[in-house]
Amino acid sequence: MFPVRIVCGLDGVATVDGPRNGVSGTEAGSGRAARGHPSARSYTPCPQWPYCEKRCSYCNFNKYIPRGVEEATLRSCLVTEAQTLLRLSGVRRVESVFFGGGTPSLASPHTVAAVLEAVAQAAHLPADSEVTLEANPTSASGPRLAAFGAAGINRLSIGIQSLDDTELHLLGRTHSANDALQTLAEARHLFPGRVSVDLMLGLPAQQVGPWLWQLQELLHHCDDHMSLYQLSLERGTALFTGVQQGVLPAPAPELAAEMYQEGRAVLREAGFRQYEVSNFARNGALSTHNWTYWQCGQYLGVGPGAHGRFTPQGAGGHTREARIQTLEPDNWMKEVMLFGHGTRKRVPLGELEQLEEVLAMGLRTDVGITHQHWQQFEPQLTLWDIFGANEEVKALLEQDLLLLDHRGLRCSWEGLAVLDCLLLTLLPRLQEAWQQRSPSPGPGG
Repeated sequence: MFPVRIVCGLDGVATVDGPRNGVSGTEAGSGRAARGHPSARSYTPCPQWPYCEKRCSYCNFNKYIPRGVEEATLRSCLVTEAQTLLRLSGVRRVESVFFGGGTPSLASPHTVAAVLEAVAQAAHLPADSEVTLEANPTSASGPRLAAFGAAGINRLSIGIQSLDDTELHLLGRTHSANDALQTLAEARHLFPGRVSVDLMLGLPAQQVGPWLWQLQELLHHCDDHMSLYQLSLERGTALFTGVQQGVLPAPAPELAAEMYQEGRAVLREAGFRQYEVSNFARNGALSTHNWTYWQCGQYLGVGPGAHGRFTPQGAGGHTREARIQTLEPDNWMKEVMLFGHGTRKRVPLGELEQLEEVLAMGLRTDVGITHQHWQQFEPQLTLWDIFGANEEVKALLEQDLLLLDHRGLRCSWEGLAVLDCLLLTLLPRLQEAWQQRSPSPGPGG
């Protein structure tokens, strides 16, 4: 199934998405910004399609290989849950919708159209909203892509992963390199300037030179957005088992690091902006939906196993929740038919938890965290207060890995490549400053 994700933007703007975008506002009567809560309700929906043709050897996502899909029932439940969560969130305007999975290109275009119609009936969905579909080459022929376009899709994210047929077989993909390039050509014809491709690095036995050849070859065919993802060996996957049993060589971290550094340099030379750790765009083709995640915006997860983060109406305007929908499609559909939604878990997020997310997610981007954006979540404790006088942070600034200035806090080009290491210093410093802060005055205090 595909998940529908709705992401909240600024000033009552919402985005709807589904794969894999701060907020502003005031608390009623208090005259101070609500932490992590926008004044006007805007979100991004993310619908999830949980089914795939087969399970890739590296994937541990919530996905299922169906014997038969009751798509009419599934469609009805996606529509119902989208309407319920839009109502609960109080969303007024949607700026992006992302259909993820699973393999949402296996769904009927009619299902996509039905979900989008439900969103448009519940909130304002502008004609220029970004509506993305994740697609695999074997389920995305030219006519089928055209049908998705007619249903309302205007951006595609294609899981190419490799241009080497041996590597594709290792990954358990159902397409060949030729299939991928043919689908890419058809997609660019139908959605010019709005096609993204994924390329993986750090596979077992993969070498730097051949991988760079793949990247250069893809540059001859790609559009204006590309994502580079390093393989992560996840417990429970076939690749993990193969490496653990010695059937496959363990990926070499130093080679993966070299691929990443060489790859980002190649993309920069080709005119791509590295606007996030793994994402590159030229000609302004950034992903609106994903930008909402990195800015800790609010989003609605719709469908089996979908994740969401939003502040429900009636919660006093203070408490953002992390929500997870029921994993199993059959159980999820039963719950939606009974209750209008299949939310299995609701976790209130504390103020420090939200600030940790703002820091960790914001630093993934080349913009980093502006002072204005930080103040929307924490109006009293500034970035200067937290990091300005700390000796460990000063050392990172002197090494040109971080920048802290009038714009805010961000990584340098070199720093983006080692963000995980930087966070080992920054997160404890944030936690320490939070514990030492003066108590916040109450309303009128």
